[in-house]
Amino acid sequence: MKISGLKTITQQEIYLFNQGELYQSYLHFGAHLTCWQNLEGVSFAVWAPNARRVSVVGDFNGWDPAAHPMENYLEGGIWVNFIAGLQSGERYKYYIETQWGEVIYKADPFAFYAECRPHTASRVFSLAGYNWQDEDWLASRLLKQHKEEPMLIYEVHLGTWRMHENGDFLSYREIADRLIPYVVENGFTHLELLPVAEHPFDGSWGYQVTGYFAATSRYGNPHDFMHLIDCCTRPASA
Repeated sequence: MKISGLKTITQQEIYLFNQGELYQSYLHFGAHLTCWQNLEGVSFAVWAPNARRVSVVGDFNGWDPAAHPMENYLEGGIWVNFIAGLQSGERYKYYIETQWGEVIYKADPFAFYAECRPHTASRVFSLAGYNWQDEDWLASRLLKQHKEEPMLIYEVHLGTWRMHENGDFLSYREIADRLIPYVVENGFTHLELLPVAEHPFDGSWGYQVTGYFAATSRYGNPHDFMHLIDCCTRPASA
């Protein structure tokens, strides 16, 4: 499919990106469920300025680099493609052939979701669709003087704070059910989470980031993580 009409990013946004000032770049890069030319599917965009060739590969095309080549948008080093029929959860990577003939398979640096280690593929996931329940908390912030109120912070690493008896991690939703009541009962006013971005090695405690836009899949998907954050705003914990 010729995708020259697909515009995931404008020339002005490319300028801002090159200046380091496109502060919502995650809206333009990565994988996004969308509709294009009356087709439902996923748009992909990745910055690879020194690539000679880039393709999207995954389970949906047998990881075949010839199946879905990307186009170098405006010859600016931003490669784009649209693949019809893809849905949330699809595994994918970028096949990149460099100017020097080296071939590498890269996870998406702007992915919202990733495979759980030791696997390394990215997954398509839409952040839309979660029903936030934080309206009352947002309204209450206008009535509080946070700088004048006491603060007691509970710092926690989600993976090791509590675990199942068999050594498995708790899920984000299980953590919400157990951690937030514990914090409230002990008089803490704030939670400080040790790194939750995707990372390959459990022992790094998250300080070995491989996906800055993806909450780690060890404990669930992005909507599960949203649920944890949402629960922190409920009246009993806010």
